[in-house]
Amino acid sequence: MTEAETHSLTEDAQGIAYGAGMAAFAITILTHLGLITGQTAGLAVLLSYLTGYGFGPVFFAVNLPFYWLGYRRMGLAFTLKTFAAVALMSGLAVLMPAWVRFDSLSTPVGALLFGAISGSALLALFRHGASLGGVGILALLLQDKTGFRAGHTQLIFDAVLFAVALTVLPAVTVMWSALGALVVNLVIAINHRRDRYIAT
Repeated sequence: MTEAETHSLTEDAQGIAYGAGMAAFAITILTHLGLITGQTAGLAVLLSYLTGYGFGPVFFAVNLPFYWLGYRRMGLAFTLKTFAAVALMSGLAVLMPAWVRFDSLSTPVGALLFGAISGSALLALFRHGASLGGVGILALLLQDKTGFRAGHTQLIFDAVLFAVALTVLPAVTVMWSALGALVVNLVIAINHRRDRYIAT
């Protein structure tokens, strides 16, 4: 990104607030339906189901080990922005169920909405030099150290996560969850310019 394309502090703040807010809203849809997703958010959702703890605190805790990796791989600014995004999303995910309630929400439509909203949230964060932390940072670091492609690491992680989910959730739930995760990845793959913005 050239100097002329650098976002201002205000622009970064609104982009991170938008991304974290939309991500929290998407997670509210996901957990209302009892679905899961991929990556670190998916791990946190599954752990919250298994332990009874809310998604917000679990997601915040799961991300803690990754900030040092983020600092080493992406630098201080990225790490601070990512910490802010994760903290804001975690807090909003605690509050959101009291603010947003669903009288009727079909599972297929909810899965699609989750994917689309999550994708737009992640795009906003990526374009302002942040992420929602986690596995993507580790994947990039492994790629730097070993040459093993980051996308493959993320794919393996998601495959294991969904396989574990199949042992504790109904197969149809995992199927609709996979649809939502697919939509997230398609939104990012189609709309994210890796030659211009930081991606994880």
